[in-house]
Amino acid sequence: MKKAIFLATALLYAPLAGAVYKCVDEKGITRIGDTPPDQCANVVMYEITTAGKVLRKIDPTPSPDALKQVREEEARKREADKLAAQQKRKDEALLNIYANEKEFDVARDRNIDPIRGRIRGGQERLKVIEARQAKISEEMEFYQSGKKKSSKKETDGPPPMLVAERESLDKEKASVTLQIERQEKEIEELKSRYDSDRKRWVALKAGNTAAPAQAKAEPAGAATAVRKTY
Repeated sequence: MKKAIFLATALLYAPLAGAVYKCVDEKGITRIGDTPPDQCANVVMYEITTAGKVLRKIDPTPSPDALKQVREEEARKREADKLAAQQKRKDEALLNIYANEKEFDVARDRNIDPIRGRIRGGQERLKVIEARQAKISEEMEFYQSGKKKSSKKETDGPPPMLVAERESLDKEKASVTLQIERQEKEIEELKSRYDSDRKRWVALKAGNTAAPAQAKAEPAGAATAVRKTY
């Protein structure tokens, strides 16, 4: 199959009268023929006149591995071009959105304040949950000590409704605590992104347009700057 492809490529142009094909094969042996020699399939071949003048150069048919390598290189180049274009759009957005460094602080705080408000709300809810948990613990001890009696006999333990409430409060506390942790992490990420964008903005203003060491696919800071959080 490879031989057939090679021959088809080499014979796209009809050879001139008196022209021959010449190459140095993979073993270093010079091959010459009126038609492309089989041994020339993997090396550069030349169409020459009988006087030795080169008429044209014929590149070898790429091997499957070579074709794979070419495709991978093309894919890497496309990805690099894509990242470069994204970085360019982000740089343009930074320069258009911010007039000075102080505006980064204003935009950052505008996005962080609502998150802090949700954290405070979660912390207040934790106080209510913990107060109720303490009250339930007291009631549990009261029942478990055998001091609370019914009209006929001593209770075997706390009522099921009290146990169920305690379990519900435990789950809610875990959920609220996790939300607070995530919101605190979100704040740190916002700070980091705005700090990174500020440094990039300063570099651009100084005329340094070289892309950062690791270009991000998503223009994080610029997009965050214009996003409104409710």
